[in-house]
Formats: sequence, C-alpha cells, structure tokens
Amino acid sequence: MLSYRVLTRPALGELTEKRSRFRCTLTRVGEEESARAVVEAARREFWDARHHCSAFVLGPPEGGVLRSNDDGEPAGTAGAPMLEVLRGGGVGDVVAVVTRWFGGTLLGAGGLVKAYSGAVKAALAVAELTERRLLRVLEVGVDHAAGARLEYELRARAEVVVLDTGYAENMVLTLGVPAERADQVRALVAEVSAGTATVTPAGERWVDLGVQI
Repeated sequence: MLSYRVLTRPALGELTEKRSRFRCTLTRVGEEESARAVVEAARREFWDARHHCSAFVLGPPEGGVLRSNDDGEPAGTAGAPMLEVLRGGGVGDVVAVVTRWFGGTLLGAGGLVKAYSGAVKAALAVAELTERRLLRVLEVGVDHAAGARLEYELRARAEVVVLDTGYAENMVLTLGVPAERADQVRALVAEVSAGTATVTPAGERWVDLGVQI
C-alpha cells in the first residue's frame, strides 16, 4: 500500500439504539502507547458508561498494526466490527473508541455489531481526512542563484512536496516525490540549474499531502 487516509483533527459520531447511547471518538495516533492512552482517557472522562470498546490502526490499514478490544461485550460484537470499518475506509494512524451507556434493553449480537460499527461510520462521515503517501526522498544541492527559481517551480507541482530547505554554501532542497515522477523531477532540476545541481536519493518517507479528501 502506497497511500492511505489520516485524520486532520479528532472526529465525533453518535447514535442511539433502544435507548443505549453509543459515542465514537476518532483520534489520530502514531504509536500503540498513544492509542491506549486515548482509551484510558475516555474511561476517566466517561466513568459512568458501561463499555469503552476500541480499535486502532497504526500505519496503513493493509500491513499496519491492528488491534481491537470488546471491553466486556460478547466476543466479536464490538472491537472487530469497529476495526473493519476503519480498514474499509482506508484510514490509518487512528484509534476509535466507542463508549456505550446501557439503555436497559439487550441488543443481541447482531444489534451490537450494527451499533458499534454504525457509531464508527457516523464519526468517519464527518471526519476531515487527508492523504498520507509513501514518497521517494531526493536531496537537491544547487547554487543560490538557481535555487530560488527551482524551489518555486517545484512548489508549483502538486506531485512534489518540498520537505525542507537548507541554506549553507549551497541551497539544499529535500523533496518528497512519487516514485513514478522521480525521473521528471530530475529532468526539471537539470533544466532549471543548467545541469549544475546534484540529486541524491535519501530513502523513502510517509508524508501528509495536506489535501482534504
């Protein structure tokens, strides 16, 4: 997987089923410790609720770290359905916590699956998301005279992300470029700098593209 979706801010969704209230919070996280901290924060804040079920995806939905917890609900009726909604939405680096206040009526396994997954869907429906993509990193060394024009040309291209700009004896631009665009960027660098710039591969990096999707 070369790209997935991430939150730009926390999101909230709610639904009520037979007087049971289900409140879902979606929070962006980058590590398991942070995800578990979000769950514990929900327990402290909503201490009067019966369940705080959770699911989280660290990294891309396919190939990342996946975890879920039913928190006392019948096995497979809460955490796993929540996780499937996140994966189906192509969302990563996220923890979903669904807090349930019991309304006095048992929902049955099917009703629980529907309610917990529905709460996550409600939160995703209002979430602001952006694309996170695996880009090839190139470091471009160029003299200051050509560097300003080159940076302008690169920033004008939607497929190129200028990750950093350094100023020393020469200007150093750190770029994030889709692999299939790397040769085009090299050609542009050579053209603008009249062949004087150097381009050095520097691995790969996951980068938020900053475009709401």
